[in-house]
Amino acid sequence: MESARDDVRSAIGAAAQRTGVDFSYLLAQAKSESGLNPTAKAGNSSATGLYQFLDQSWLAVVKRHGTEHGFGWAADAITPKAGGGFTVAPQYRQAVMNLREQAGPAALMAASYASDNAQSLNRSIGRDATSTDLYMCHFLGLGGATRFLQACNSAPNASAASLFPREAQANRSIFYDRSGGARSLSEVYSLMGQKLANNGADTVGGAAAAGGASSFGVEAGDLVSAPPTTGTNGFRLAVDDTIATDPSTSGDIAQTLAALEQGRMNVLRPTPAQAKLAYLMLSMPLT
Repeated sequence: MESARDDVRSAIGAAAQRTGVDFSYLLAQAKSESGLNPTAKAGNSSATGLYQFLDQSWLAVVKRHGTEHGFGWAADAITPKAGGGFTVAPQYRQAVMNLREQAGPAALMAASYASDNAQSLNRSIGRDATSTDLYMCHFLGLGGATRFLQACNSAPNASAASLFPREAQANRSIFYDRSGGARSLSEVYSLMGQKLANNGADTVGGAAAAGGASSFGVEAGDLVSAPPTTGTNGFRLAVDDTIATDPSTSGDIAQTLAALEQGRMNVLRPTPAQAKLAYLMLSMPLT
């Protein structure tokens, strides 16, 4: 169990480095949303994975950011619908949706989503977005969060449920206290901030950088250049088989494993070569 949680933390750390989004925010959000369980599923919606992306929210962020993170095959399989929303090529749908249940892809998409929201919020609310602001985006969507924050600034004591009745009906524990009283906008905001703070996030400082340059030296398309293969053992990332099976990489792999064992490699701040090799190692089929 601890090993699995360490893997999740490493994936979140890699996403934070690659996108410039604060690690403590991404970790706290994952703790709050899923308890760091990459395969968590909501009982009353399509929310799935580490960050509990709904189906359509997931398709939207993969369509927008999949290619830059090496999931071009997934982005290409997603098509916007004329009336709104997205559809997926049938032969790739399950593979695209299964990415939500892998810590690496889920963390990268959550970080990219947060970065997009931070840039939009900075313009809308006239200040740097905090972790709580970004969590409101994850909860209400960018449009809903912008409306919430603007209303909270002008009328903090107004009933949150009266402004967001549909969301309140689906999330009574957020919008109402234990006695059934409706919480104000400021009380809901404070509650959401406390959820993050309880899981270790800095809810005061900015959570996302304006940019998001990769610090790995891995270009889009290097990691997953073809649709994934699936089988009885589940989904795995696909890379060029000639790379994954090239005997010349065995020495590098041995050195990397030795560095990990001896504590000489920082998994949250790997060198570009270590990061790329780690992805190749993860993509190899189990024997």
